[in-house]
Amino acid sequence: MGLRFIFMLTRNDRTVGDASEQLKTALRLGVRHIGFKDIGLPIDRLKVLNRVIKADGATSYLEVVSLDRQSEIVSAKAAVEIGVDVLLGGTHVDDVLPILAGTGIQYCPFPGRITGHPSVLEGSIEEIVESAQALAVPEGVYGLDLLAYRSKEDVPALIKAVCAAVPKPVYVAGSIDTPERIAILKDAGVAGFTIGTAALDGKYPADDKDVARQLGAIIRDVAALNRHLSPLHKKNLASSFGQLKETWSPKIAGQINDMQIKLAKFAGEFAWRFHRSGDELFLVHKGRLLMKFRDRDEIIEQGEFIVVPHGVEHCPVALDDVCEVVLLEPGTSMDAGTAHDLEG
Repeated sequence: MGLRFIFMLTRNDRTVGDASEQLKTALRLGVRHIGFKDIGLPIDRLKVLNRVIKADGATSYLEVVSLDRQSEIVSAKAAVEIGVDVLLGGTHVDDVLPILAGTGIQYCPFPGRITGHPSVLEGSIEEIVESAQALAVPEGVYGLDLLAYRSKEDVPALIKAVCAAVPKPVYVAGSIDTPERIAILKDAGVAGFTIGTAALDGKYPADDKDVARQLGAIIRDVAALNRHLSPLHKKNLASSFGQLKETWSPKIAGQINDMQIKLAKFAGEFAWRFHRSGDELFLVHKGRLLMKFRDRDEIIEQGEFIVVPHGVEHCPVALDDVCEVVLLEPGTSMDAGTAHDLEG
């Protein structure tokens, strides 16, 4: 699983008043993980947010802000009533687990000592790791919510230590506002992270401070770290065929899985042949192609294609002066001549 970006509809640990509008922006951009806090809006409005998130096929998160036992119990019950997919935060695991039992809600409490609002993570790396290991033991704990950048310790070292010490997913929340910090999370093996205030206040490095540009920049940076960006660009067939000088000498223009896309210029008649394995597609880009078979002849006009199954004898003939053909065939098929890469 790649690094997961969770957009929190929160500022300074409170769900924002315009959360519904911000949610529309996030969903329009394709954000698939969206959360909110249990303070800032009444539970009825949080229910509406949750319904909209899940109706769009996204995953919903509630992050607990409460630190005292009774308030956290109330928050856990609210998570069940709202119907979120994931409950982040909290420290009173023994009280929360019975409430979540049988609900299907994935529970990720805070390791370490949490104080104040906005929350601060206290303790040494060793103490936080020890807490994380203890919290990860119960079967009902799905993962951990680590407030790494709210710690005074060496944050990259802290994150790596926690990820290495527990066998469950680790999410990092709080004060993540640069591509460099996100890259540290990826390198450490973090499952996901939250960003709220930084995006809503225009603090993330982007072309503009509006939320759409902020989210777009975060999504792009995460996609790059997850290697979800394509290095491939479009190719122009006319220009590519213009590079071909020889006839009957296919050049590789691209590849789809184990299938090669080849471009070739045909002139005159080629020899009879067949492929021992692998079917072949001939798409005529320019000109007209005659495909001879043992039982018939077929003329393929410009914009048409024909598939020649493996084992079938055939003989291609260019009916015009030069016929430009796009070939699609397995990379191991070299029957038409040696294929070389085509640049551009």
